[in-house]
Amino acid sequence: MKQRAMRRWNFKLAWPLHVMLIPGIVLVLIFSYLPMLGLVMAFQDYKPQLGFLESEWIGLENFKLMFEYPDARQVIWNTLLIAGIKIVAHLIVPFVFALLLNEVRKMLFKRFVQTLVYLPHFLSWVILGGILLDMLSTDGGLVNQLLGVFGIEPIFFLGDGNWFRFTVIVSDVWKDFGFSTIIFLAALAGVNPEYYEAALIDGANRWRQTLSITIPAILPITIVVAILSLGNVLNAGFDQIFNLYNPLVYEKGDIIDTYVYRVGLLGGDFGFGTAVGVFKSLVSFILIIISYRLAYKLANYRIF
Repeated sequence: MKQRAMRRWNFKLAWPLHVMLIPGIVLVLIFSYLPMLGLVMAFQDYKPQLGFLESEWIGLENFKLMFEYPDARQVIWNTLLIAGIKIVAHLIVPFVFALLLNEVRKMLFKRFVQTLVYLPHFLSWVILGGILLDMLSTDGGLVNQLLGVFGIEPIFFLGDGNWFRFTVIVSDVWKDFGFSTIIFLAALAGVNPEYYEAALIDGANRWRQTLSITIPAILPITIVVAILSLGNVLNAGFDQIFNLYNPLVYEKGDIIDTYVYRVGLLGGDFGFGTAVGVFKSLVSFILIIISYRLAYKLANYRIF
C-alpha cells in the first residue's frame, strides 16, 4: 500500500513533465516513423498514380538490380572510399591538433586558435559550397591564381574525378576538425597535472611527457571515437557533395545518397531508389550495433 501511494505521489509530481514530452513525441512520429511506410516502395514497381496499394509487388527485384547495375556498384565503392578516408582523417587530424594545441602555454592565443578553427563547423555546405566554387574556379579562382604564381597550370578541382575526391575530403576535414578537437581537449583537461610534475622531476622533456602521459591519457577516447565512426562508413556527406558535384564527376564523386536522389526523385524510379536507401540503412544499422559492442569490449564505453 505504501509503495502504491508513493507511485501515485510521484506521478502527480511528474505528470507535467510527461505532458511536455507529447509535442516532441508527436513530431518524431510524424517526421521519423510515419515516412517509414514508404519503405514498401523498395519491394514494388511503384507508380505514383497507383500508390502503395495498387502498385505491382516485385519482391527483391530492385535489390537484385542494385548489384547488377554498373553505376550502382561504382556508387557503393565511391561511398566506401570517400567515407573511409574521411573517418581516418577526422580521427588523425583532430588528434594531432589537440596534442599541438595542448602544448600552447598562452591561454589567450590558445582560446583564439580554438575558436577560429571550429567556427567553420557552424557554416552550412550551401554557404561553403559557394565559397569553394569561387575559390577553386579555373577562371580567376584564388587557389589557381596562387598556383599560377609558382608556374603550375590551373587545376580543375571540381571537374576532375580524382581531384574532386581530394577536394571533398580536404574541405570536409577543414570544416569539422576544429569541432572534433573539443573531444580530445576535454580528455586532456582530465589529466592529473601531478603526472607531468612527477615526469619533470624525473628529467622527462616535453616530448617524453607527450609520449608517456598525454597520448596514453587520450588513447581510450580515441579508440571510442574510431569504433563509433564505423557506423558512418556509408555516410559520405550528401549535403557537401550535392552542393559541389556535377555531371563531370559522377563516376568518381557520386555516392549512395546523391545516387538515390538522382535516380529516385529526379529519375522517377522510386522503387529502385528506395531499395538503395534501405540497403544503406540496413548496413549502417548493423555497423552501429557492431561498433557499440566493440566500444564496450575494448574501451568499456556504453551509452545505456
